[in-house]
Amino acid sequence: RLRDTPEDICFEATANAIALHPARPLLAAGDVDGDVYLYSYSCTEGQNRQLWSSGHHLKSCRDVAFSQDGQKLFTVSKDKSIHLLTVEQGRLETRFPKAHGSALNCVLPIDAHVFATGDDNGALKVWDLRKGDSILEAQQQEEYISAMAVDGNGKILLTASGDGTLGVFNVKRRRFELLSEPQNGDLTSVVLLKRGRKVACGSSEGTIYLFNWDGFGAASDRFALRAESVDCMVPVTDSIVCVGSLDGVIRAVNILPNRVLGCVGQHLGEPIEQLAVAPGGQLLASCAHDQKVKFWDISALGEMVVDDYRKKKKKGVPLRALSGKAVGSGEDFFADLRDEAQPEAAEGSDSDDSD
Repeated sequence: RLRDTPEDICFEATANAIALHPARPLLAAGDVDGDVYLYSYSCTEGQNRQLWSSGHHLKSCRDVAFSQDGQKLFTVSKDKSIHLLTVEQGRLETRFPKAHGSALNCVLPIDAHVFATGDDNGALKVWDLRKGDSILEAQQQEEYISAMAVDGNGKILLTASGDGTLGVFNVKRRRFELLSEPQNGDLTSVVLLKRGRKVACGSSEGTIYLFNWDGFGAASDRFALRAESVDCMVPVTDSIVCVGSLDGVIRAVNILPNRVLGCVGQHLGEPIEQLAVAPGGQLLASCAHDQKVKFWDISALGEMVVDDYRKKKKKGVPLRALSGKAVGSGEDFFADLRDEAQPEAAEGSDSDDSD
C-alpha cells in the first residue's frame, strides 16, 4: 500500500540528530547512547529498512551529516571524537579521537575535502581530510556552537552560538572575520535564504533574527513567533523555513514578508531535536524526545506565495494544518494554539522574492 509519507521509524533511545541523503532515500540518525543508524525509507507500507548500525561512539552522538557526494557519513559526539563512516557498509574509515577539547555539538561538510566542527565551549575547527588535520582553529564565541551554515562558494562559514552571537569566518583565508552583537537568548540555528542574500537565525526565545549578507554586525529584522522556542530550522524554499520547537510543533514560516503559514506536523508535547529535508523538497523528517523519526509531506509549501498585504489577525483561530498528518482541527492539543499570524496564501507561483 502506498502512503503519502514513509512510516515512523522508532528507536530504542532518543535520536538527537538526523540527516537525509542528498540523492537517495536514506536516513542517518545518531542517538543519545552513541549509536548511529542508516535506514532506507519508502512511501510503500512496510518498506522502511535498517541497513546498518554503528556503536563506535562512547557517548551521545550529537550530529550526523552526509558528505556532498553521499558516500561518507560524518558523525560527532559528546566523547569529543569525529568519525567518518562509509554509507554503503557503515565501516569506520577515519577517526579523530580527541578532535576538540570539549564535547562536540555539530558538523558541516563544506566541500569534498573540507568540513567544520563546533563544540560545547564555542570552539570552531575547520578540517582538511587531505592533510588529516585542522586548518583553522578559533574560539571567538563563549558558549556552545549550535549550528553552522556556509555560502554556495564554500568561502564564508557562519556559526550560531549559545552566547547569542553569529560568528563569521573566512574558510578560504582561514581566518575569523567578525561577531554579530548578541541577540536575546541562545542562537540555535542558522540558514541562508533569498538566494544567499539573507541569513536567518533561530533563538531559544522563539524569535527569528534576520541579517543581510553584507551586514552581519547587527540584525536587520526580527520576527517573534508565538512559540516557546526555535530549536531547529531548515530552509524548504528560498523564502520558507520549517521550524521545530520545545512544544513539539513544526511550523512553516515565510521570511520577508514574515508570516507563520501553519503547522506541518508535530511530536505531541515532545521537544523537537532536528529537522531534515529530502532531495526535491517534498518530504521533511523530524526527530524528537519520543524516540521516533517522523516524515511529513511538505510538497504544498513550494507553491505557496505570501502577500505583503496583511489581514487583521483573527482571535481564537487554530494554527492552520499544512499536511494531512498535521493536527489542525483545533481539538485537544491545538485548542490553545491560537492564530500566530494569519497567512494569505495563493497558489501557482514560486517563492516570494521580496528582499
